[in-house]
Amino acid sequence: MRNISIEEIISNIKDMCIEANYKLASDVDASIRDAYDKEISPLGKRVLGQLLDNLDIAENDLIPICQDTGMVIVFVAIGQEVHIEGGFLEEAINEGIRRGYQEGYLRKSIVSDPLIRNNTQDNTPGIIHYDIVPGNQLEITISPKGFGSENMSRIYMLKPSDEDQGIKKTVLETVKLAGPNACPPIVVGIGIGGSFEKCALLAKRALTRDISIRSDKPHIRKLEEELLSAINDMGIGPAGLGGRTTALGVNIETYPTHIAGLPVAVNIGCHVNRHVTRVI
Repeated sequence: MRNISIEEIISNIKDMCIEANYKLASDVDASIRDAYDKEISPLGKRVLGQLLDNLDIAENDLIPICQDTGMVIVFVAIGQEVHIEGGFLEEAINEGIRRGYQEGYLRKSIVSDPLIRNNTQDNTPGIIHYDIVPGNQLEITISPKGFGSENMSRIYMLKPSDEDQGIKKTVLETVKLAGPNACPPIVVGIGIGGSFEKCALLAKRALTRDISIRSDKPHIRKLEEELLSAINDMGIGPAGLGGRTTALGVNIETYPTHIAGLPVAVNIGCHVNRHVTRVI
């Protein structure tokens, strides 16, 4: 059994919130720079150049990449040989978010009730997903999710007979409806299988995967590649102003499902697609 203190968790979460909002993840940064070199639309290339300037300014001047510093999504993989000491894990995670958003001067965007809508003033609570895994480590991934892109996401309950063509249709329909509102170039996270709620979680998790890494399942890898090509043929382009770079990546995660169902969730991430992972 390995002991991990609450204060160590709080400190890491705080630093991760600030890091994710000040510095773009390396996979997304590299993809935008590659897209700039390849973009053939003059206006699209100019927009990508402005995004790159913004990323450099944010990192060098320690200011947020985007004014929408998001709702913090947290994935926690807890080794079954880990003992959390000194307090309650969920309170520690939210305390880390609180300190990160206060000390990092990040915008507080969370309201305490979806209808009354009073701001909590500290960007808590986050949305926390737990997995119990083998081992004696704690792996934490945070993804501050802006709602310009979140609002463009969709869940579809397809029929098994819809197959991969039905999946392609729903994904392209979602991207088309999003248009410029999701702040393209986007990253498209897709969850296939499970149930109504499981496919949404898969899609969210897909956004945290390195976009340079394709699925290890050949038929899913093929679907990722075909969808990325089809999305970039739509001509939406950077900021929705036209061009070849509508999406930087398409990541698909799958899960076993019922014989009568084919749940599909499409979770869109904007061009900053923030995510940071640490292992304690």
